[in-house]
Amino acid sequence: MTTANFLRLLLLAAIWGGSFLFMRISAPVLGPAVLIEYRVLFAALFLAAVGLVLRKRLDLRANWKHYLMLGFFNSALPFLLFAYGARTLTASVLSVLNATAPMWGALLGALWARQAISARTGLGLLLGTAGVALLVGFDDVSTLPGAGLAIAAALAAALCYGIASIYAKSAKSVEPFANAHGTMWAATLFVLPAIPFFPAPASPTPGVWAAVLALGVVCSGIAYLIYFRLIAEVGPTSALTVTFLNPVFGILWGALFLGETVGWHTLAGSATVLVGTALVTGFVPRFGRTAAAVSGK
Repeated sequence: MTTANFLRLLLLAAIWGGSFLFMRISAPVLGPAVLIEYRVLFAALFLAAVGLVLRKRLDLRANWKHYLMLGFFNSALPFLLFAYGARTLTASVLSVLNATAPMWGALLGALWARQAISARTGLGLLLGTAGVALLVGFDDVSTLPGAGLAIAAALAAALCYGIASIYAKSAKSVEPFANAHGTMWAATLFVLPAIPFFPAPASPTPGVWAAVLALGVVCSGIAYLIYFRLIAEVGPTSALTVTFLNPVFGILWGALFLGETVGWHTLAGSATVLVGTALVTGFVPRFGRTAAAVSGK
């Protein structure tokens, strides 16, 4: 992997790890639905502006069903579920639970293809489950009211990414930028009906608005541009590397900016989840003159 692409990879992981920090700041104030509607709307508007400059077309007539499917499972629903969890859970816990997405994808893929789960995959699933239990079982946040439902919501969000990855493998090929742009507009439509059920609990401060803007423009719009640049440079399988790096930055940002405690259970649980993910996905880092061969999101 070239130095430039490695730096892009680190930047992308830092941005996506930061999304849990920004959700933790803004979700308790705006509520999950209002927050995510702003997030996907700001991302869609940003990508629309970029699309105008780059003269990129959406081709809605041919791809609208694809945008709706991917927009629901890869953006609207998981974003809502993570934002729901962010009202209670720390950024550290959210980022590690997000790292279970490749495990869900591998498990769903095996069930969809009706293939027997190998011993390696089974061990990885057990380790992933143990890691999640270790992470949340010894964390003080698990004793808060509603913590159980918040944890379930975050895991369900990771499951959505697994469903999206299975769909994407069988879906028709769509130009990467159009994929990002179209799915953000689709997500804005899906989130709208949820707003009456989750009204904003309080009025946002300038700091909250800054977090929302960062979520939409930086963590969704700019991050997708970096992500698809990496796909073009090193191949579509580079995303799983980001999955492994996201918890590092999620834990770091939570500790630095929110004062979240990083206990032994945080480190041990994170490491166990990532080892389980590596076993399930068959991830083996390879470095050389080309990019590492990895897969997932």
